Amino acid sequence: MDTITKTQIIDLIHREVIPAIGCTEPIAVALAAAKAAEVLGRKPEKIEVYLSANILKNAMGVGIPGTGMVGLPIAIALGSIIGKSAYGLEVLKDLTPDGLEEGKEMVREKCIGIALKENVDKLYIEIISSAGDDRSRVIICHEHTHIIYVEKNGEVLTDLRTANASGEEVCENKDLRLSFSMVYEFAMEMPLDEIRFILETAELNKKAAQASMKGNYGHTVSKTVSGTFGRKFMGDSAYTHMLIMTSAACDARMDGAMIPVMSNSGSGNQGIAATLPVLSFAEDIQCSEEQLIRALMLSHLMVIYIKQSLGRLSALCGCVVAATGASCAITYLMGGNKTRISYAIKNMIGNITGMICDGAKPSCAMKVSSGVSTAMLSALMAMEDKVVTSVEGIIDEDVDKSIANLTAIGSKGMEATDRLVLDIMTGKSC
Repeated sequence: MDTITKTQIIDLIHREVIPAIGCTEPIAVALAAAKAAEVLGRKPEKIEVYLSANILKNAMGVGIPGTGMVGLPIAIALGSIIGKSAYGLEVLKDLTPDGLEEGKEMVREKCIGIALKENVDKLYIEIISSAGDDRSRVIICHEHTHIIYVEKNGEVLTDLRTANASGEEVCENKDLRLSFSMVYEFAMEMPLDEIRFILETAELNKKAAQASMKGNYGHTVSKTVSGTFGRKFMGDSAYTHMLIMTSAACDARMDGAMIPVMSNSGSGNQGIAATLPVLSFAEDIQCSEEQLIRALMLSHLMVIYIKQSLGRLSALCGCVVAATGASCAITYLMGGNKTRISYAIKNMIGNITGMICDGAKPSCAMKVSSGVSTAMLSALMAMEDKVVTSVEGIIDEDVDKSIANLTAIGSKGMEATDRLVLDIMTGKSC
């Protein structure tokens, strides 16, 4: 791996592992709304919102930070009123009680219209804000903070769109393409001082977990595991410590707590699940700082690699991907070599592939816990040289091909599932 490639990978990690407050999808919509209001130059009187199905699915049932409210209208209103696009995924961090009341009033005025946009990228957000004779239009595509189009009163200010053969507008994806060997070698061989920054993920996400344990968020999965019945029937071990720390941060985030986390590939839950099981296990075994740094880097970069072909949004729950990264790191911390880490990946893919994403919501903490459980089991099996073989299901002898099979199922094979999930969610009377 030459110097240029190392630099490219570090740049890629810095783009994909970033702080976020709240569930990423409604926050990204708030970001687009903030940018549209900034371009408009005044408070919008009407806001038209067009979203891809996956954005809609992930924004319907999740708490919006600092509001005590759920869903898109309040996120859009606050983005338009108090949001600052320069903050990225922390766009709502300047929220005040007065700002919240103003946002609630905008929602009550019913000046926000939300509609599904067909035949676009799975991550697509379009905001048209207007006041008087002025009109602005902003589009975010492919990445949660990637503003590809800005227009005011017919004048195009930014246009990063491309077109495919049919003339349909699309978004370019120029990601550096990774492989398992590249991820492993980078995590194991890079000088520590060049990758020490990954410790920031542990610091920020641990603070989120600690803050969560002081309150009662979501379904309180973490407190259930650490409570009377949890201790009685699940015990007190490195395994339960991982579940408690990881689900705590997810409990708070999905319930709309004003607590920042370090995200991965546009998802706070992925950032949490790639970080906290690894940190918790590292603390229990009292590993060295170098081992922790390399484990965290292995976990986060593996998630980035898998998400490159899966896509940021899909029918496959992101905890499958994040927990796979965590399982690699846990195997490494157990003393596993490259071969055994590849076994852990295959064990993960052979076990929880197919877990659906039915939107961001408090019960995501339960799915994250399932991912962590499988990560530990997969690592334990790998350390015993036990692996799901290439004659079983979707596993291939080549670990990269096994990953490709996983992402093909999530991005292509489960498309009908994704549509059905959205139909069910939008068709409920509640």
